[in-house]
Amino acid sequence: MTLILDRYRLDPIHLGRGGMGVVWGAHDEKLGRRVAIKFIRFPDGVPVPELEARFTREAKIMSRLAHPGAPVLHDFGSYQDPALGRRLLMVMQFVEGTGVDDVIAEHGPLPLGWVASVGAQVAAVLAAAHDLGILHRDLKPPNVMLRRDGSIQVVDFGLALMDDPELTKLTSTGQQLGTAAYMSPEQVSAGKPTERSDVYSLGALLHELLTGRHLFTGPSEYSVMDQHINTPPTAAGQFRPDVPRELDELILAMLEKQPEDRPATAAEVHERLMPYLAGTGPLGDMTAPGSSPTRMYAHAISRTLTDGPRLPVPATRSAPADDDFSRGDIGRARRQAMSLVRESRYGDAADVLAGVAVPASHNLGVADPEVIGLRGQLADVLFEGQDHRRAAREFRRLADDLLLQSQPDHEQISQCRLQEATCHVHAGDPELALHIMRELLADETSRFPEDDARLLELRRQIGELQVSVGAVDKARATLTDLRDDLARLYGSDHGATVRVSELLASLSP
Repeated sequence: MTLILDRYRLDPIHLGRGGMGVVWGAHDEKLGRRVAIKFIRFPDGVPVPELEARFTREAKIMSRLAHPGAPVLHDFGSYQDPALGRRLLMVMQFVEGTGVDDVIAEHGPLPLGWVASVGAQVAAVLAAAHDLGILHRDLKPPNVMLRRDGSIQVVDFGLALMDDPELTKLTSTGQQLGTAAYMSPEQVSAGKPTERSDVYSLGALLHELLTGRHLFTGPSEYSVMDQHINTPPTAAGQFRPDVPRELDELILAMLEKQPEDRPATAAEVHERLMPYLAGTGPLGDMTAPGSSPTRMYAHAISRTLTDGPRLPVPATRSAPADDDFSRGDIGRARRQAMSLVRESRYGDAADVLAGVAVPASHNLGVADPEVIGLRGQLADVLFEGQDHRRAAREFRRLADDLLLQSQPDHEQISQCRLQEATCHVHAGDPELALHIMRELLADETSRFPEDDARLLELRRQIGELQVSVGAVDKARATLTDLRDDLARLYGSDHGATVRVSELLASLSP
């Protein structure tokens, strides 16, 4: 195996090829770690000053981008290859994971929660890059890596360019940079890309994650690029009816032909995707449940600087430090929280429970029964205190972590998901509640016979939610089928049948 710079021993086979280079896995013999090495590829093997300058610029850009969702740049320089002459190279963090293109190939259209998770994570990386003036310009499924802990890394900022006066010098060769299936209209037209060009590419990626197919297809790259400019995209909801209307509208907005009509920032896209981040169980053997340093870090950040001021809690009631934690702290926190609730101090009660939940989860594990009980109380307190959005997040996380138990309590999981949906109804987002309820019904249908009372009740609630979001025709179909099943099982005079019949009558034109 080839040794580069007396330090990096290349793998026998390269990892992949891109528009500007070839990427190899390698072993750093000096520090004993895996790295990825990217070599620039010159047209016809002849060095081109413009491409050398672009490659050097890429390295300088990447050195400024420090984000857990982007690979770390370790070094860059040149290497004198005995056969190929001088070669520019970049040494980067090796990303263990699966390209999202392979995820789609194996799983087809992804669950809505996974689509939202991938999209929100990519948007967060783009927001960090855009803050530095960096554009990705080649966002596509192979450049988005899914790691086993569910985190995403955006790789190959190979076409990233700073927005400065030297830009025109580096693009004077007239090369068209990007991948046809994901290029924004302005990139196709050789116009100046902006942050909203990356937003467009992310929209094309999200559309593919939802549908399992490219946004546009055709007999040639020219045909595909022409459609980016002239053909309106088909809403993802036309291919799968479970896509919430607002999510469909977001993606269509990201795919607007004119940049000014798209969401202004990747941060806005992130914020609008987050409500749909639910139901992200393992994706086959590509992901594994459980904690990881990345998730622990993100969990801590997510609960920092997020809440408004609270009434002070006496020092004697403060949460224990991690190294002083014991199971007795859980009981004391729960009793203290109950006392605060009786005083209607819901925010303070939630703070006490949340403060103990962190060290309890770290010391005992998120699936420990006592920790589950503590966190369930936290979610209930948030709900009672009408902090419905935060309560929804807690119920969702609780349901996900209950799946990690050796013998998951599916009834408890279902209750958490039902409570999450209820929270979204109270928070004024019935469409998201409807999406969660549909997912829950699909899961419960695999566990119970179709005439089970739990399934019948879920169908009724889904019908009522469809009415609340204005989907009257769908509600009428849902409730008609339900009424017929109730009449068959219990008779037309049964209270449940009458209730649904009255609701149907109220929907008559």
